[in-house]
Amino acid sequence: MKKQLVLIGGGHAHMTTLANLHLFLAKGYDATVIGPSPHHYYSGMGPGMLAKVYRPEEIRFNTQQMVEKQGATFVLGKAVRIDARAKAVHLADGQALPYDVLSCNAGSAVPQTLPGMETAKELFSVKPIERLMEAQAHLLALAGQKQISVAIIGGGPSAVEVAGNVWRLLHDAKVAPPRITVFAGSRLMPKQPDSIRSRAQRSLARRGIEIISPARVREIRDGQVVLDSGSSHGADLIFLALGIKPSPLFADSELAIGPDGGLLVNEYLQCPQYPEIFGGGDCIHFMPQPLDKVGVYAVRQNLVLLHNLLASLEGKPLEKFEPGGDYLLIYNLGDDTGILRKRGLIFGGRLAFWLKDYIDRRFMRKFQAGQ
Repeated sequence: MKKQLVLIGGGHAHMTTLANLHLFLAKGYDATVIGPSPHHYYSGMGPGMLAKVYRPEEIRFNTQQMVEKQGATFVLGKAVRIDARAKAVHLADGQALPYDVLSCNAGSAVPQTLPGMETAKELFSVKPIERLMEAQAHLLALAGQKQISVAIIGGGPSAVEVAGNVWRLLHDAKVAPPRITVFAGSRLMPKQPDSIRSRAQRSLARRGIEIISPARVREIRDGQVVLDSGSSHGADLIFLALGIKPSPLFADSELAIGPDGGLLVNEYLQCPQYPEIFGGGDCIHFMPQPLDKVGVYAVRQNLVLLHNLLASLEGKPLEKFEPGGDYLLIYNLGDDTGILRKRGLIFGGRLAFWLKDYIDRRFMRKFQAGQ
């Protein structure tokens, strides 16, 4: 019987492996990819899609087409449990897929822990990216009827990008200017240097976007954002941008996890407990050193994962993953400007956004070419 390679997710850390599934098939292995959608969206361009700077098809990869074009198998579904002893992945629909080698790129989600979230009608998390498409349609429909209030719960980079791009969307739609409020917890962009924080604050303030901090949200109730202070703020639509957490898949599967809930992996991106399981991207906790939840590490993991998955099937030596040094960050502020940070260099303006746009489009062209 042929050995089975199974991939959970078509995210950034799997892109090179997905583009080279034909190598596994040529060596006599079967390859199966499990995904909750036929497409994978590039999160770095999500806020720009919200603002209609990008069309949905410009920021997504056709995972199913890429897989099936090479003769591998794509399974539309959600992995809910890994039975590591039996070497099988269980899906929400009851299927169980056997594997000899498994790689996990199950992504992350925004934790939904506030009281009232379950019943809130106009609540949208910033992940998965498909939720931003739904939010876009709701924003335009609501703003076409009246002047609206938009709340963004969270103070990190995603909250800033969403606030700026909501403003861009409705500004370009030529509707009544919305009231946009960011409830920023302890402070806006608390993990960033003061120079980045002040640039973001000035950019949002110039467009009339209000930042409330400290602002601990206690609950969401009847279209109101209620703070710990007792004050409440009306909102026609609410975005949830409270950071991200790895998929609960690994905890639910009783696999070893890190403090953040991510699959515990060693320097080979390999689960020490079950060496036939690998992982990359936001869903892992890298034992040698904690990694920021940024796409650059997933991209850097691509070649190592490709090599190690093939080597594991063939019984050959594995390669170590070296995270590398500092990385480039550019935030999209929604008005054709951005903020760039690389080592000690920080600057903002149109050039920063132009660089982000150029890098993102080049990345998309590289991997969309194989679809």
